[in-house]
Amino acid sequence: MRRLSLVLAACALAASGVQAQSGPTPATARTTSPSVVHPSDRTKVRASGTIQDNAVRGLLVADRETTLSSTVAAKIKKLNASIGFAFKAGQTLVSFDCEEPVARLNMAKAELAGAVETHEAKLRMQGLGQAGDVEVALAASAANKAQAQVALQQAQVAQCTVTAPWPGRVAKVHVRSHMSVTPGQPLLDLVKSGPLRLKLNLPSRWLGQVGHGTRFDVTIEETGKTYQAKVANINSRVDAVSQTIEVEAVMVKGYPELLPGMSGTVNLPVAR
Repeated sequence: MRRLSLVLAACALAASGVQAQSGPTPATARTTSPSVVHPSDRTKVRASGTIQDNAVRGLLVADRETTLSSTVAAKIKKLNASIGFAFKAGQTLVSFDCEEPVARLNMAKAELAGAVETHEAKLRMQGLGQAGDVEVALAASAANKAQAQVALQQAQVAQCTVTAPWPGRVAKVHVRSHMSVTPGQPLLDLVKSGPLRLKLNLPSRWLGQVGHGTRFDVTIEETGKTYQAKVANINSRVDAVSQTIEVEAVMVKGYPELLPGMSGTVNLPVAR
């Protein structure tokens, strides 16, 4: 009996040790309640997401820009342009040394004067019966040819100056004074003054809410200011890969501080 009681005590002691190592029962384990999102917070998250989706990037470009090239082989006599130089329509920007074309023009004018005098003399002789119709016709043809030569030389002399096609500013100067150029060689890069255009790519799903004349705000990074623009042109094709469409907008008015190449964020009044 004593031996049996000792065995039972040892078994009870072992059972209590196992229970102590196993930890608390499931009934006493601490439960963690799930986090609850307040309805107002959910509304804020949705609103911030809508603003971010409606913001797209835009790039300012000039309404018109061009590169003036030389049409003659000559030496630059005077260069009236520099980077950022403002000019008016018709203002002379580049002058070439054109002594040779001017000399050819003077020769053509002298030949024209002689041809006209000959033609008039043949007409007087025809009246006196001393010249036939063929001689008069040949003299008239020579006078017309001389007149055409004068017009040709005048056109070549006119190419000795490069004038501005519209008011604007110089964006780049490719040449220097007293430099010899060849036909087709770039001289100046010009941008037109006036309201700039804004290029941007919009999601195609916004086409139902954006049309010609739609006004919106654009914040330019370089100035940190917000300006107004309106949609002017919409591309006739949607990009199948990105599902976007190219849109051109025009600034509502001219802002002197804005320059082509600046970029910013466009906020369009569209629903998500």
